[in-house]
Amino acid sequence: MKAFVFPGQGAQFSGMGKDLYNASARARDRFEEANDILGFDISNIMFEGSDEELKETRVTQPAIFLHSVILAECLGEAFEPDMVAGHSLGEFSALVAAGALQFGDGLRLVSARANAMQKACELQPSTMAAVLGLDNETVEDICNKIEGIVVAANYNCPGQLVISGEVPAVETACAALGEAGARRALMLPVGGAFHSPLMEPAREELAHAIAIADIQVPCCPIYQNVSAEPTLDPELIRQQLVAQLTAPVRWTQTMQTMMADGATEVTEVGPGKVLQGLFKKVDRAFPTMTAALETA
Repeated sequence: MKAFVFPGQGAQFSGMGKDLYNASARARDRFEEANDILGFDISNIMFEGSDEELKETRVTQPAIFLHSVILAECLGEAFEPDMVAGHSLGEFSALVAAGALQFGDGLRLVSARANAMQKACELQPSTMAAVLGLDNETVEDICNKIEGIVVAANYNCPGQLVISGEVPAVETACAALGEAGARRALMLPVGGAFHSPLMEPAREELAHAIAIADIQVPCCPIYQNVSAEPTLDPELIRQQLVAQLTAPVRWTQTMQTMMADGATEVTEVGPGKVLQGLFKKVDRAFPTMTAALETA
């Protein structure tokens, strides 16, 4: 069974998507459509912009979404998924690629999500940190004992978690995790505490947009971040897209469930190879690949 997965924030790079634009008339049309929908020339920022410009959340999230979704469309008949999933933002890319959301609707939701998250980040100083070399339960237990808000936010692969919360609480947690034997507990250069209770203002803002979005039954099951379980139910998809902003990304569990459900190979669709590396952390022998461009 073929699994297709879509990356999240952090996979961006200057020049992303330019090969698609140059190779495919369909891609050129999509980039122009995206510029019109967003009201600014995102394609120019993607192709020519600096790393700093691409780090702006209002740019980063739509840029990764566009690269991923347009690439999936350019794959043609090679995109025949038996299951899909996306890491955080990538869940929206997966839904569009699988036919549950139309391109324009998906892009508008991603833009609304990015802007809402940016505003939530500005309300209170907050951050995230990567924790390596400890089991999930130890990290969760230590976070629960820290004064202030700090929670497990991204279960990326066995032995690799990201925690998220208020700056002092995350700093205190990093020190405690180091004492508990973490190989690393490293503060990340991010603008806020994604997938934590501090994203509640963004969740409330995005809920209305998702409530009125036209979500259809996807062409195959999508394994959502919140539950790490497959679904074809548009209403459940809707509920979990909203919950995702304040709930952890259960990517380790998602990978394990996809494998248990019969996935025999995984193709990463979008910038980078981060997700392939995470699958290899679960099973070194598991076949992974990067989506190959089909020109038109």
